[in-house]
Amino acid sequence: MMSIMNTPQDLKYTKDHEWLKITGEEKDGKKVALVGITDFAQKELGDIVFLEIETVGGELNQGDIFGSVEAVKTVSDLFMPVSGLVLEKNAALDDQPELVNTDPYGEGWMIKVAVSNEAEIDGLMSAGEYAAEVSQ
Repeated sequence: MMSIMNTPQDLKYTKDHEWLKITGEEKDGKKVALVGITDFAQKELGDIVFLEIETVGGELNQGDIFGSVEAVKTVSDLFMPVSGLVLEKNAALDDQPELVNTDPYGEGWMIKVAVSNEAEIDGLMSAGEYAAEVSQ
């Protein structure tokens, strides 16, 4: 029996289980987006105990590692869904990493980025495509 997965329609997804949400803000003429990990990923990882994100202020390429997430059982790298400048990290996660488990698409967001190549957004998966990917 397949569990019902929470996959919001307004987000874009990667094969590495990150999501991207365009916020409507702009920074120096570039779209600003939030990035986090999916509900599927946080369930696979289990209880998240620590996040290490030291890339704020860095210009990263799509696919680059922007940090890592530590769960009780494992540590996983976090990958940039698009190229861009890391504007900030979610400081709330320093004291409450479990927000990634309880609200992966809301309070559990990880970084805010200024997207440097908007064409990469179109290359990400839709909610339906991501759901199909993880249900295989």
